[in-house]
Amino acid sequence: MTSTTRSPLGVILAGAVSGAAGTTVLNAVTYGDMARRGRAPSTVPEQTVTALAERLGRPVTGRGAEREHRTTALGALSGYAVGVGVGKLVGLGRGAGLRMPAGLGGVVTGALAMAATDLPAHALGVTDLRTWSTQDWVSDALPHLAYGVVTHATLRALDPAPRPARTPILDLPSLDRPAAERGAPSRASAGLLLRSALLGVAAGGRSSLGLAGPALLSRGTRALPGGGPVAALSGLALGAELVADKMPQVPSRLGASGLPPRLLTGAVGAAALARREHSRALLPALVGVCGAVAGSYAGAAWRAWAGERVPDVDAAVVEDVAAAVLTLAAALPHRRG
Repeated sequence: MTSTTRSPLGVILAGAVSGAAGTTVLNAVTYGDMARRGRAPSTVPEQTVTALAERLGRPVTGRGAEREHRTTALGALSGYAVGVGVGKLVGLGRGAGLRMPAGLGGVVTGALAMAATDLPAHALGVTDLRTWSTQDWVSDALPHLAYGVVTHATLRALDPAPRPARTPILDLPSLDRPAAERGAPSRASAGLLLRSALLGVAAGGRSSLGLAGPALLSRGTRALPGGGPVAALSGLALGAELVADKMPQVPSRLGASGLPPRLLTGAVGAAALARREHSRALLPALVGVCGAVAGSYAGAAWRAWAGERVPDVDAAVVEDVAAAVLTLAAALPHRRG
């Protein structure tokens, strides 16, 4: 079956347009809730921008009303930046073959936007998510759900074809495609699930290995879309992480900025292994996430234990070697698929 594919620039533009459409609906739902309940607008976006600017050593300039107006504008612009950015991210995933049914895709997209907004605010101390009431969560979740549904629906509408001819990374059944068009990937074998777990553990140690392993160790770099460029970028990311991990100011891998990327690369890397073998990818991806959780906590525990006995750099190098060995064991078998 032949299908029309979109260029990388087209994928990014489609994601940006979809994210902008979703952001417009998010704002409309938010303002509608404010009009219905007569509540004041949230100040979390502008507080987050202010805290981030101060953390970066570039505080918002101005005094009095001038500074207040500037932070309000920056807070609103940050919302558009997050909305368009998440749209691009989801668009890239869809272009790579990560396709979900309409309902699930809308929920996942909304959850990503919600996490991209709330987790930085929590990490910067602007708000404490643990103290939110049920009403707070509902008021935040409903606009983001509307964003997710509209963004995902717009991406589907902008698709040049209902499905790529190649095997997608994450093949979930879709109600808008007949069963005969979905292909018939095989069930994930026990060996694939074991290697997915090993790759997830490796990603918990070094997040970039989740992508770099399948990309660099697959013949023809066919495990991930993009071929050579993706393999080169993943290799550069791995090198940067190996250096950054030895820095004393690196944040904890168990924090809001450290754990989610490891879970994501563990899932995508495991799905890439399944794609290489033309197997169903959902179960390997879930196993990859579980492995990434285990690897993240095990790596943190190792560094805390070893850091009291040897220099932290030595402990980090040992972890580098262990993660590399796990990646080789996960990605070398079945390289031809």
